[in-house]
Amino acid sequence: MAESMQSPGWRRYIPIAIIAAVALIGAFTLRDYLSFETLRDNRESLLQFQRDNPLLLGAVFVAIYVTIVSFSLPGAAVASVTGGFLFGLPLGTALNVLSATIGASVIFLAARWGLGAALSAKIDASEGRLRRLREGLRENEISVMLLLRLVPAVPFFVANLLPALVGVRFANFFWTTALGIIPGALVFTSIGGGLGAVFDRGETPDLSLLWEPRIIGPILGLCALAALPMVIKAFRGGKGV
Repeated sequence: MAESMQSPGWRRYIPIAIIAAVALIGAFTLRDYLSFETLRDNRESLLQFQRDNPLLLGAVFVAIYVTIVSFSLPGAAVASVTGGFLFGLPLGTALNVLSATIGASVIFLAARWGLGAALSAKIDASEGRLRRLREGLRENEISVMLLLRLVPAVPFFVANLLPALVGVRFANFFWTTALGIIPGALVFTSIGGGLGAVFDRGETPDLSLLWEPRIIGPILGLCALAALPMVIKAFRGGKGV
């Protein structure tokens, strides 16, 4: 398996090239469609469909959300809020986390199969600071991955691509993604739960809620908790990143 991932040839770059092309096209063509205005204009139809076909709508929602994340299309925040609007907080959060984790894994595997395999091999063969950074990352892989997910300032696609390019193990990538995005998913899903009243007032959702002290405070606390093992290791004389 490792040999096939690292084998030369242009074919290994096809998946990431397709993702990049679709992301570029989607950025110019879908921004007006994957929006709160579209959701507002179709809210009654969606709610009726949810009442008539809840399982089918759940499957369609996951498929659309996975596609948005997999190809880094605009509208991920809209999709997260829509999850709360259509399914409520518990189920909506679960579907949001599931969809985002699957989509992130698609990008990770595509990058790992192409650019990531070649770059990882070069880093392993290198010497000096680059090699030490890689070794430090491996020692603190879980803490670093959780920080990438918990820190709101880190763009989601960066947190998907970077681990693949530096050789993070997929199993650690997967479970830290699923766990690390839960706090943000809860915030966006809860916003969606009150979306009907927002639309009735003729307003749009306020996504800046994430930066309010009562929300960002606990998230920063989780960041500190995730970084704690690295801090302890540094004080004990271990290698850090």
